[in-house]
Amino acid sequence: MSKAEGAGPEGRIAQRFAALKAAGRAGLVTYLACGDPDAATFARLLAGLPAAGADLIEVGMPFSDPMADGPAIQAASLRALKAGTTLATCLTAVRDFRRTDSATPIVLMGYYNPIHRHCVARFLDEAKAAGVDGLIIVDLPPEHDDEVCLPALAAGLDFIRLATPTTDDQRLPAVLAHTAGFIYYVSVAGITGTKSAAADAVASAVARLRRHSRLPIAVGFGIRTPAQAAEIARAADAVVVGSALVQRIAEHLDTTGAARPSLVDAVLADVRALAAAIRGARQAEGRR
Repeated sequence: MSKAEGAGPEGRIAQRFAALKAAGRAGLVTYLACGDPDAATFARLLAGLPAAGADLIEVGMPFSDPMADGPAIQAASLRALKAGTTLATCLTAVRDFRRTDSATPIVLMGYYNPIHRHCVARFLDEAKAAGVDGLIIVDLPPEHDDEVCLPALAAGLDFIRLATPTTDDQRLPAVLAHTAGFIYYVSVAGITGTKSAAADAVASAVARLRRHSRLPIAVGFGIRTPAQAAEIARAADAVVVGSALVQRIAEHLDTTGAARPSLVDAVLADVRALAAAIRGARQAEGRR
């Protein structure tokens, strides 16, 4: 069991997963890069995600060298940076979202360098005050928990760790030692959005993780279609979709890189389709 599993009062992430469990279904976690393609369009997207069916939201903190991300999210980060997005504006976006939504969990996902430059203690204080619930810092392994993980837990922020197909049983205890909120299982080795894992392999991996932890398990990387999402939802507690939504944004930019009027509706329509497939997945399983 991870140390964080027995910690303190339940926050928004734990409450949401408890509600999903009570409803007998998996959740949908959506990822968008903050400020992509511009601040105003991103704000509209973020505000529309919960009603479209997103149960949890990952907000990417744009970084100029996103080594774990595939071409779609790399391009989104560059668009956001070009539009002037900073770590401070990411926190402002969450703060603005919280004015009308106090329930949907928000997780900031990104890399350590911008946080280090901002000052870790200052970042954690500001993130908590803005209404952030958790962090995924993809380039900080357990050996560096003192950098952000432990201070984040002390500040009341869940620190969500990635597990991968190459994370063996010897490595898992270290990975899970201070994990809180949920476990993010990366279903394929490599960068985001480039290939998909077989549903039976994911089911086997999720079962193995459950032997090590009682935390909910969200599965991401390579999940693009409602059908794929439904398959994964039969085994996981949540399905993470990012690259497909980011790619949809790219498809609705004009030749200057500006958002077309159709952009927000197109992305939210994808979210509704994914959510509907996930919500029906276990019902369909039960009818077999």
